[in-house]
Amino acid sequence: MTPSIRPLTAALSLSLATACAYADDAALPTVIVNSARSGLDPDLPATDVTKTQEELRRQQNIFNPEDALRNMPSLTIRKRYSGDRNALVGGRSFSTTQAPRALVTMDGYLLSNFLGRFDAPRWNMIAPEEITSVDVLYGPFSALYPGNAIGATIAVSTSRPASFGGSVRLAMQQQSFAQYGDKDNYRNYQGSAIIGDRLASGLWYKLMLNRQDSTSQPMGYYTVTANAAGAFPAPAGGAATPVTGIRYDTGPFGTRRAIFGANTGAIDHTRQTTAKATFGYDFSPALGAEGFLAWWDNQSTTRNRTFLRDGAGASVWSGRVTDGVNVFVLPVAAFAPNTRDEHHAQAGLTVKTRNRSGWNASVVASAYRIVDDVQRNAGSADPFAASGGAGSAVVRDGSGFNSIDLRATYTPVSGDWTGGAHALVFGLHADDYKLKQATRNTADWRNASGAEAQFSGGQTQTLAAYGQDAWRFAPHWQATLGLRAEAWEATDGVQRVPGFAQAYPRRSAQAWSPKLSLAWDPSADTTVRLSTGRATRFATVAELFQGTVAGGAIIVNDPNLKPERSNALELMAEQRHAFGSLRASLFQDDVRDTIWSQLNLSVFPNVTNVQNVGRVRTRGLELAGQADRLGIQGLSADANIAFSKSTILENDNYLPSVGRNWARVPRVRSATTLTYAPTNVWSVSATYRYSGAQFNEINNSDYNTDVYGAVSRVSQLDVRLLVKPARGTEVAVGIDNLNNNSAYQLHPYPGRTLSAEVRYAF
Repeated sequence: MTPSIRPLTAALSLSLATACAYADDAALPTVIVNSARSGLDPDLPATDVTKTQEELRRQQNIFNPEDALRNMPSLTIRKRYSGDRNALVGGRSFSTTQAPRALVTMDGYLLSNFLGRFDAPRWNMIAPEEITSVDVLYGPFSALYPGNAIGATIAVSTSRPASFGGSVRLAMQQQSFAQYGDKDNYRNYQGSAIIGDRLASGLWYKLMLNRQDSTSQPMGYYTVTANAAGAFPAPAGGAATPVTGIRYDTGPFGTRRAIFGANTGAIDHTRQTTAKATFGYDFSPALGAEGFLAWWDNQSTTRNRTFLRDGAGASVWSGRVTDGVNVFVLPVAAFAPNTRDEHHAQAGLTVKTRNRSGWNASVVASAYRIVDDVQRNAGSADPFAASGGAGSAVVRDGSGFNSIDLRATYTPVSGDWTGGAHALVFGLHADDYKLKQATRNTADWRNASGAEAQFSGGQTQTLAAYGQDAWRFAPHWQATLGLRAEAWEATDGVQRVPGFAQAYPRRSAQAWSPKLSLAWDPSADTTVRLSTGRATRFATVAELFQGTVAGGAIIVNDPNLKPERSNALELMAEQRHAFGSLRASLFQDDVRDTIWSQLNLSVFPNVTNVQNVGRVRTRGLELAGQADRLGIQGLSADANIAFSKSTILENDNYLPSVGRNWARVPRVRSATTLTYAPTNVWSVSATYRYSGAQFNEINNSDYNTDVYGAVSRVSQLDVRLLVKPARGTEVAVGIDNLNNNSAYQLHPYPGRTLSAEVRYAF
């Protein structure tokens, strides 16, 4: 049986078994659970998937917050290793390199970081221990969310104290990783502590501290690619040092290549600390305020590993080398390490009323600051860099983003959905992103002082007004109509290098994004819904103004980028029963002016930069099922599978891509979890995750996908055993990637990883 058939068979078998089991059970009425802190639309006009704290602890080994999304339908989490600060999200129609298409919030506060093209959400502001639920909303069908929800909205809710209490959690991982004959074990450690109380005065607080110490497997390798004939022509020069250890394989494009060792700061040792104080006050049963202050710091040091040894067995890091067959020249900086020090802060405040029906109002504001962020890059290989020497530094001090939402809602009296009742939402939104990034040439790479070699910066702002009406216009029918108006501008864009500076003029744009959803409940346990919506995603400050220097000139990304415009459709049918549910969703996402970095063949000389791709269309089918009983007491299942086809229909600047598959959107994604919990004292879970092969190049020339440097298939089995030996105590052990599947998103994913954790709550 081929890998592409296995997930289909598993998901369909589970669906059939679940459907047969449902047939003789009485239906339950529809139950809608709203998260007061997640910021989710209470009248969701599109598919929403939720994982609770209990489900996550039973089913998954969670070391970092983003792990909670690993088994969600149609999601890809590019988490390369534990402690990865760049764990990006990919969805139904967008890749993990299109970070601005996923909107992530924590208790309604913005975590999405759109300062850079590939910057991940600020997961660091959350400790896994405090997550109470994770909601994923698919598609741009609600007017409540900005254009960056064009692909998906992820809302994380964290705990609030009901009385005095807290918890302590210790976790560790050990990974066994082997690549190119190089084998090693890598360990990760994490500790969390939470304490909180709710006082009689109406004041409550929660203090959280999280500390992790993680070491990655090698993330990259120094390679040399053969010519079209498969040969490695000898470079001009003198004598070469005889060495052993050069490995050979075939790269993503089907060409031979030589591998010399793990480079570019391949092995990352990161030590991260998050401290957060969350507080609130209930002025009355109907009025409350809450806020938080958070601090995150990271000290990261990297190292490299050469495979090469000379005749005396000493490591060879650079120079002219030969294995007796081919001759190569390794640059002095091929195995150069780097370090990074980061200190980030975030604050948020919410004030809202809590009437059960009638009118309510809320204000949610937050600010995120990169207090300091310095990456120091050596100019020579590890053993020589330890003594200093020239290098460079990248500094992003002072960058950050802010957001504020003002919202008014009207909720009909509970149960009063007759006579054309309306649930109304009106709101105003504003956000801004400010980027300041300087590159400096340093005499000693271990410090960041030196002459500025390049600077890029700028600011974007978005103002929006929106309204939505969930109208129960007839028994069993509901229409949700929404409209979002957005005004965007980019200002203060600048690029400079020594002797030259370029300031970019202010730009502005406006967009209207209508939404419409029609839902029909033919019975209490069945819903059919058709949703359509437009979303507009404006360019980020990095997509506009970050650039490179070539021949003394600045090649900027594109200060004149058009916004992405998505026209999306979804037809969903869901059936709910006494112990589970089954859902099918047909979806289409048709995006004009997709923002992407590519080679522009329509100009001479050709240039690679961020451009607009004319039209990309994605169509797909998503199936998801959940069953609490499968004929054996305590046995439950949760399964999903998605089939999609994402095609480039128009791209005038790069015609070889037309008709090809879009990058990093797999044809098949699935996850199937079986959990056996005969009592409340212990449980065991197993999850099989599969993702089909993908292309990283939009002309689909990288056809050899299951190798380093490509975007490969993922076929992994995770297991977890959870035991509660005493009240308030949990002990868990598990193994991720039990089958030790080798998988890649350009970088290697982790190998087989053993995890263990102990938690005590009081």
